[in-house]
Amino acid sequence: MPASRYILVVDDEPQIHRFLRPTLVAAGFTVESALTGVQALQKFSATPPELVILDLGLTDMDGSAVLATIRETSKVPVIILSARDNEMEKAALLDAGADDYVSKPFGVSELIARINTALRHAVAAAGTTAVFEAGDLIVDTLAHRVTLRGEPVRLTPREYDLLHLLARHAGRLLTHQHILREVWGPNHAEHAQYLRVFISRLRQKIEVDATQPRLLLTEAGVGYRLAAPISLAAQF
Repeated sequence: MPASRYILVVDDEPQIHRFLRPTLVAAGFTVESALTGVQALQKFSATPPELVILDLGLTDMDGSAVLATIRETSKVPVIILSARDNEMEKAALLDAGADDYVSKPFGVSELIARINTALRHAVAAAGTTAVFEAGDLIVDTLAHRVTLRGEPVRLTPREYDLLHLLARHAGRLLTHQHILREVWGPNHAEHAQYLRVFISRLRQKIEVDATQPRLLLTEAGVGYRLAAPISLAAQF
């Protein structure tokens, strides 16, 4: 990752900055730090970063308010970093525009993997082709074709719509409500049973072992993510 990739880390704990800065710099990023929400928004406005790591428990305002302000003007990837572990709050933040949620304490390798996935997705969203590839699974949305190990996968229109949505946001956690609204419409946002059935059907068709999924992953109580792709150059 080139050193020019600029990340803004927003956290009110100085020890988090002392830990994260050298780690992220070693991974090839340029890092700016903010201890408060106001400071974060000032720095964001002065020099827009390519990604924001945002803690929720800031001293002057809740991180959700910082996220809301950022989303008024920018689609920059935002990864929530927080000790809070409330499933409903996670879902609300993701629906409000967060790209991912990492709970404290966290592993460095996991955080860097999430950062790289969010940055790849942001780049892909500005692209012009529409091919998602993860292992032996290929979703070609221009041809409206899905293949697994070179063989066509037969999907119903609704199954395809669901896989298409997950592929568009590969590597990102999508909440149950978001998926239901996008695939079934706003009147079905609370009908989680639809989603469970179709996720099960998709796993039967795209996983080597549907009982131990490696592509279509569950975040208990929050939603689903399609594993980060090997190559993704797409605005689907």
